[in-house]
Amino acid sequence: MNLAVGPRRDESESAVHNRLFFRLFQARNTLDRQAIRILGITTVQWAVLGGLSRPQVASGVPFSELADYLVVSRQSLDGVLKRLEREGYVRRVTDAQDRRAKNVVLTDRGRAFWESLQPRIYEFYRQALAGFRFDDKVALVHYLNGLNAGMNDIVVRD
Repeated sequence: MNLAVGPRRDESESAVHNRLFFRLFQARNTLDRQAIRILGITTVQWAVLGGLSRPQVASGVPFSELADYLVVSRQSLDGVLKRLEREGYVRRVTDAQDRRAKNVVLTDRGRAFWESLQPRIYEFYRQALAGFRFDDKVALVHYLNGLNAGMNDIVVRD
C-alpha cells in the first residue's frame, strides 16, 4: 500500500513536516503519561467519559457512533468500555428500536466520577496552556482541525 505521491518538495519543507508529526507523537505520549499520573485514567478513558457526559447523549449513544466520534477502533473502544463497566462508570443497554444494537450510557456513578475529575482536568488545561494567549489557542484548534481533515483526505493507492 503506497500513499499517492505528488511533486517532490524541498528538503526544508520535508524537515518541517517530519518535525511537526514527531512533535504530535511526543505530545500524544506526554498527554498519555500525564493523564495517568495526574488523573488516574488513560486518555481513551478520559475521552470516553467526556464523550458520554455531553448533554446530547445523556440517554446513551450507539456503540458505533461513539467509536466514530472518538476516532478509535471498535476493538479498542470495547476494551476501554469493559474496564469502565467493571468500575461501574458506564453501562451498555439494548437499543429500544434495534434490539441487536447496544447503546452506551454514563451511569450515575460515572457522572459523579467525571464531575470529580473536572477541577483536576481544568487545572491540567490551565498549566499545559499557560504559555498560550487566547488567540493562540483558537488558532491551534483551527490548525489541528485542518490537519485532521487533511489526514482524513489522504488518498491511498495500491
